[in-house]
Amino acid sequence: MNIGQAAEASGVSAKMIRYYEQIGLIEPPARSQSGYRVYAEPNVHTLRFVRRARSLGFSVEETGSLLALWRDRSRASADVKTLALKHVAELEEKAAALQAMAATLRHLASHCHGDKRPDCPILDKIGAPN
Repeated sequence: MNIGQAAEASGVSAKMIRYYEQIGLIEPPARSQSGYRVYAEPNVHTLRFVRRARSLGFSVEETGSLLALWRDRSRASADVKTLALKHVAELEEKAAALQAMAATLRHLASHCHGDKRPDCPILDKIGAPN
């Protein structure tokens, strides 16, 4: 299949497929005599793996580590679990930071009159010197 068909089958855009090949995240596929990429089912399977890992928020580097572990049939599942739990901790830290931002903005918005007057505690707080 060509890159467009591989993109459709995997859910990864053709642009991202080229990017992943360029950075070495995935192996480049075989090429036809005319130089076009020719994707087979194993290539599409790898692309689906990458899409799923990225949709879970794994970075490109972490996805590369997951791919290496996925391909290594002698891997220890503990290595995979360690990587996953590290990512969970990072996600939880980001979620906490987002919750704190939301709470701050909610507090500032509760002190804003929201009328036609120009004074605004939200902008005052954002513009205040540290």
